[in-house]
Amino acid sequence: MKLAAARRLVASLWAGSLWAVGYLVAPTLFAHVDSSLAGEMVGHLLRSEAWLSIACALAMLALLRLAAELEPRHRRQLVVVVLAMLACTLVVYLGLQPVMAQLREAAGAGGVRNSPQWGQFAMLHGLSQLIYVTQSVLGVVLVVRIR
Repeated sequence: MKLAAARRLVASLWAGSLWAVGYLVAPTLFAHVDSSLAGEMVGHLLRSEAWLSIACALAMLALLRLAAELEPRHRRQLVVVVLAMLACTLVVYLGLQPVMAQLREAAGAGGVRNSPQWGQFAMLHGLSQLIYVTQSVLGVVLVVRIR
């Protein structure tokens, strides 16, 4: 029973943090703060979110390994959801964000919007957002299906 509660807590923390940062904090910052400062702040928040996601994924995988009371098929499905969410984090944090940071740096003081790198940056940013939405939806699946 305590393991089930721990699984629900980790799933709620993980999904809730994704939803709070992506759909509450980030839009609020962009609506009320200069866009370059908002972008910098959101970048810091997303790095923290990535580390929290990695920690939650590892905790959830450990908790699911200990979940002898779950049907093997249900446990496998949950593991797939957790691994997919972890993959989303790793692709964005280790793959897309470093490239986007290089493009911002290469753009210089004029900013990436005013640079030749804007098209590539915008495409990577859109892909990053699509992956974030996917991870958020997987978070819904995890919260709903976890026991």
